Amino acid sequence: MKITPFVLAAALSVLAPAAATSQTAPATAAPIPAASDWRTIAPENLLVIDTSKGRILVELEPRATPRHAERIRTLADQGFYDGLKFHRVITGFMAQTGDPLGTGAGGSELPDIAAEFTFRRGRDARFAPIEGGAPTGIVGLVGSLPVVTQPDAQMMVTADFKTDASGLFCTGVVGMARSGAPDSANSQFYLMMATNPVLNGNYTAFGRIVSGLEVVSALKAGPESADGAVNDNPDTMTHVRTAAALPEGERPVVRVLDARSAAFQAHVAEVRAARGSQFTVCDVQPVAEVSGG
Repeated sequence: MKITPFVLAAALSVLAPAAATSQTAPATAAPIPAASDWRTIAPENLLVIDTSKGRILVELEPRATPRHAERIRTLADQGFYDGLKFHRVITGFMAQTGDPLGTGAGGSELPDIAAEFTFRRGRDARFAPIEGGAPTGIVGLVGSLPVVTQPDAQMMVTADFKTDASGLFCTGVVGMARSGAPDSANSQFYLMMATNPVLNGNYTAFGRIVSGLEVVSALKAGPESADGAVNDNPDTMTHVRTAAALPEGERPVVRVLDARSAAFQAHVAEVRAARGSQFTVCDVQPVAEVSGG
């Protein structure tokens, strides 16, 4: 279930600096968002990960990865993840968890699931393009998930009126771990601390952190000589559920600035201006507000 050594070595060689995070309100120079500029994450798509270092909130994206989103929901709401270790943490790369053995070799009793490295994007995905976010191709957001895709015009010449798209492994993206076989994902997943394009198209990106990125960065890391394995007092996931499975009084509510809104596009413009020629879609983090829970 662990990332293969070959891919890990390649990934570490191209690690980019962590993208500027912005999980709070936009800068004061930006337009004040209207109520209609926000969208509330559906409780069944909000993964609440309580850890020994704090809370992480992840928005699942079933429009891109329906099988993986459903697997994460199922295992979380069964209590499968409660008490499991962050068994492999590499500073500036990612934190991996979800293995009941705590070694990187385990999984659930459910069958492995087929890869969702790409998906078919329709107009109902409500794609929000981000201009200048990549040297080539069309990039943007589906919900909170950064994707690369083909133009909408391509939909007119396809039988299903959809076009290809693929999730991008930017800072905060959550991906499914697997063995060397593409269709071997089961229960393990990892949370990205930095952007890493080597993973694009090779692993399934099923969601993104909307709150708690600093918690991931604070998790205890393993030594590089041990491929990030944390054998001594690792941090753990203490309780993991979808918000829908929590009692209403304990349920966090997260609203995210809609990527198609003028307020969010103004935020993108600010980030683009700050980053200059180095700007990519991975520099744009979700803008979220959390209440309740």
